[in-house]
Amino acid sequence: MHWQVMIDATGRPGASNMALDVELLGDAARTGQPTLRLYRWSPACLSFGRNEPALTRYDRAEIERRGWDVVRRPTGGRAVWHEQEVTYAVAAPIAVFGSLQQSYCAIHERLAAALRTLGIAAQLAPKNGHPLGLGAGACFASPVGGEVTVQGRKVVGSAQVRLESAFLQHGSILLGGSQDVISAVSRQPSAVSFATSLSEILGRAVTFEEVVDAIVSIWSPGFTSAVPYRPLPSPTAFSDPAWTWRR
Repeated sequence: MHWQVMIDATGRPGASNMALDVELLGDAARTGQPTLRLYRWSPACLSFGRNEPALTRYDRAEIERRGWDVVRRPTGGRAVWHEQEVTYAVAAPIAVFGSLQQSYCAIHERLAAALRTLGIAAQLAPKNGHPLGLGAGACFASPVGGEVTVQGRKVVGSAQVRLESAFLQHGSILLGGSQDVISAVSRQPSAVSFATSLSEILGRAVTFEEVVDAIVSIWSPGFTSAVPYRPLPSPTAFSDPAWTWRR
């Protein structure tokens, strides 16, 4: 199967990133074209899961005082701080990978294989893990079955949504920094993330470019050129505070 590959190395605000991911989901449903998108966030952004009770879990006034970019994702899961990372998005027909669990694991297997080419002993968490409830903390609080881990610590956080015949799965691959920044605005500071980063594992700075190259080499052998920069669809509901703070 021919994959369309998009690389956004310069970074976009949270609302722009989410709008583009959703547009790619729509494209996959209409045309059957699968897409792998690898991107950054600029500025750094706090994202909430689609159904996360952000109004009760996080201090909106403190977030606004700090001037943080904030967005609510179209996918589920819990809060993620997006700063030093490679974010991936896979938008494809459901038939490409199968069920939700099959697609979740198949995508993570490819990501783990890419990380292993960098010398990182990445593997998938045992499938007997169970997803945590929305009140259990930030997205990287603990790994569940099928997620990418290194020595038991979560290094990739993902979520998925399905639309008719297609699905969108996107997630964060941590290059550096810490998810513990979320504790500064959480109403439950003890319920913060437990994660590691590629730079921490390798003991050196790991770049966006080398991780992107590793993923593309596993995902699409023989890949030669990226899809040109794609304009943001406008207007977008993801920039509306009524969506971000809907619950």
